[in-house]
Amino acid sequence: MQFTAVYIKVPDGYVAFAEELPGANTQGNTLDEARENLREAVELILEANRELSDKQIAGHEVTREPLLVSLS
Repeated sequence: MQFTAVYIKVPDGYVAFAEELPGANTQGNTLDEARENLREAVELILEANRELSDKQIAGHEVTREPLLVSLS
């Protein structure tokens, strides 16, 4: 899985977000800190989304399979 990370230099460091994942945004005092914080934010959002999905489909017969998406 690959996302596009965007880092914006601001007076107090960096603001960071993943273009393809709304809500995945963070900040850091350094670029390295912003990178690590963004990685963690993306992981937490994906984990939370999976938990929400599990609750919504509980009790239903479901099929799960990999989905590969190519963006141009």
